[in-house]
Amino acid sequence: MKLSDLAPAPGSRKKRKRVGRGPGSGHGKTSCRGHKGQKSRSGGGTKPGFEGGQMPLQRRLPKRGFTNIFQKEYAIVNLATLEKLSESTITPEYLIKEGVLKKLLDGVKVLGNGELTKAITVKAHAFSLSAKDKIIKAQGSVEVI
Repeated sequence: MKLSDLAPAPGSRKKRKRVGRGPGSGHGKTSCRGHKGQKSRSGGGTKPGFEGGQMPLQRRLPKRGFTNIFQKEYAIVNLATLEKLSESTITPEYLIKEGVLKKLLDGVKVLGNGELTKAITVKAHAFSLSAKDKIIKAQGSVEVI
């Protein structure tokens, strides 16, 4: 077999439809758009979600609640994860360097899932009560940034 013998499988390649190329092509004159009407005009057609004048779904459904624009989104770390780390002082920068967190968001929150056996100093933006208790019980210290 040579490179010149290579060819796509029969029927896998199809020529694109070239419209508006004269009457002999079968797709001349109106270019497959028909006569008159919205879809025959340039720029014609309806916007996404248009339902022919019927009230569109996005307007029929009731709107509920609100979005708090001041809400903080914390990156979450559990005590079980901190137990595996070797460092005695744990900071958000250290967690990113170790690959525990991808990015900080609005800060780091430590949750109390898992057990802690060693004394560590944890610096974070927020702590759950159970996490704070478990860190202090293990002779560690908690520092809110």
